[in-house]
Amino acid sequence: MNLIRSDLWRWLCLALALVASVGFTQLAMAQADPEREMTTAAPAIDADQWRQVRSGETGANYRDSRADSNYNLINASGETWRQLRNRWVSPYGLIVVLGMAGVITLFYLIIGSKHLDEERTGKKLFRWSLFIRSLHWTVASLFIVLALTGLNLLYGKFVFRTLFGDAFWASMISGSKLLHNYLGPIFGILLVVLLLKLLKDNMPKKHDLEWFKKGGGLIGKGHVDAGFANGGEKAWYWLLATVGLLVIASGFVLDFPNYGQGRDTMQWANIIHAVGALGLTAVSLGHIYIGTLGTEGSLEAMTTGYVDETWAKEHHNLWYDEVKDQALSEEEVAAQKGTKGTGDTAPSQPS
Repeated sequence: MNLIRSDLWRWLCLALALVASVGFTQLAMAQADPEREMTTAAPAIDADQWRQVRSGETGANYRDSRADSNYNLINASGETWRQLRNRWVSPYGLIVVLGMAGVITLFYLIIGSKHLDEERTGKKLFRWSLFIRSLHWTVASLFIVLALTGLNLLYGKFVFRTLFGDAFWASMISGSKLLHNYLGPIFGILLVVLLLKLLKDNMPKKHDLEWFKKGGGLIGKGHVDAGFANGGEKAWYWLLATVGLLVIASGFVLDFPNYGQGRDTMQWANIIHAVGALGLTAVSLGHIYIGTLGTEGSLEAMTTGYVDETWAKEHHNLWYDEVKDQALSEEEVAAQKGTKGTGDTAPSQPS
């Protein structure tokens, strides 16, 4: 008899466990599928309900449950944000980023890298200090991480979720969100410091217009005049100083929602952040290409701090005329680094 009771209790416990597991499974599936989550949370939204929402009428079934909220649980602004994000920002942002990558690839395959017209002299000119180089690479690394995690937040579910399943994608999206939220403010602060340090050398000059007219030297013959920073570099600087700061500001609004901003403000901050970030990501591909594969000698400037005087003469001739008497041999550069530890302190050079 005791044995029968024991078996009966075991079967009852097993049955309860199965019922509970089914309930948790349904909940997990609802959370993984937004459409399923909506159907379990609220009935279908019909035209009459939308008319009620837009009219401002509220009731027990429509009022948000949060304290002191003046929003409806179902609100027109949220639907507007969803339409903008899903129908415009996400698809066209992807087109812009992939389009830029495609254009750069075609340019490289058809035209190739820009090599120096003359042989290197071996004489070096000091260009970037260790502080600026360290700051640049830190900001650049953070930018790449933020761009990749941001792209994953927007498009990851269409790629990684399909390829690897919900469990892998959930971990990946959680990590992306964590990195994006915590590294974003650090990036913002360091970018402001970098922009302030480079402001003097990026003020627009009259010869920059000629640089743009000749496409940085791609149109016509001969080299175009450029000071310490050419027209393209200044354009990238001011893009970061305007759109970049707008992305940072909107990111802070999203990152710290505990300062009284309402839901509408958060929605617009999200749209502004996404549009600006996608645009910067696309343009940054051109900046990265020109600074690495696209132009011979450019990468050396930001890795060693020095450039060959042939490179300076061809790409920044006005700056070269100012500093050409300060050119050093490779032996002198090595000796200077050995004496000073960094070799990054040259008199009357931009810092």
